[in-house]
Amino acid sequence: MEILVEIRDICKIYNPGENEVKALDHVSLTIGKGEFVAIIGHSGSGKSTLMNMLGCLDVPTSGSYFLHGHDVGGMSDDELSDIRNQEIGFVFQGFNLIPSLTAVENVELPLIYRGVGKRERQELSEKALEKVGLAKRMTHKPSEMSGGQQQRVAIARAIAQAPPIILADEPTGNLDSGSTKEIMDILRGLHEEGRTVILITHDNDIAARAKRVIKIMDGKIEEDYENVWEGEK
Repeated sequence: MEILVEIRDICKIYNPGENEVKALDHVSLTIGKGEFVAIIGHSGSGKSTLMNMLGCLDVPTSGSYFLHGHDVGGMSDDELSDIRNQEIGFVFQGFNLIPSLTAVENVELPLIYRGVGKRERQELSEKALEKVGLAKRMTHKPSEMSGGQQQRVAIARAIAQAPPIILADEPTGNLDSGSTKEIMDILRGLHEEGRTVILITHDNDIAARAKRVIKIMDGKIEEDYENVWEGEK
């Protein structure tokens, strides 16, 4: 399997000195292209810090991060921004939708920032909404949709330009069990299409729906194992 993500001996220290907090403590891991990985840990375990590293939202105090074989640590802010725009589709717990915009306008917004032409971004946005089962809700605003539907809009926004990595931070944290299943089915479907899906969660039941689980505690990887999905041998 082609290696997509490689982290080598990463440390992240906040407040260096007497009151320092070591959020990540010599973490190393690789994630292959097309994997479906859950990173699980309690609050304060370091999982959110690790997500920020993987998403190029933060830089390590020490150690190296390679994405597609390129050393992220040596990149400028503009280059990191380009990676976030082109390589990674983010899905957050809080949806982060613009209340005054319709579903399709919310999906289009990052495409505008990327310089995608009007016709193309409309086609991409509509196709992404159809993929998450919202073909009939494109003109609805967030206030006219359930939490599960809003999260599906957020996923459509993340996948509209087909980034190779989907990074989902507690994507079901605000949802009921029915909506949670819908969102996890969508993420599993994206994985089966060949996307690399990295899911951050504190919930063992959610992590169990990924193919691989990485447990993090006190800034260190405690476990890293494969799940066997139903129907597979």
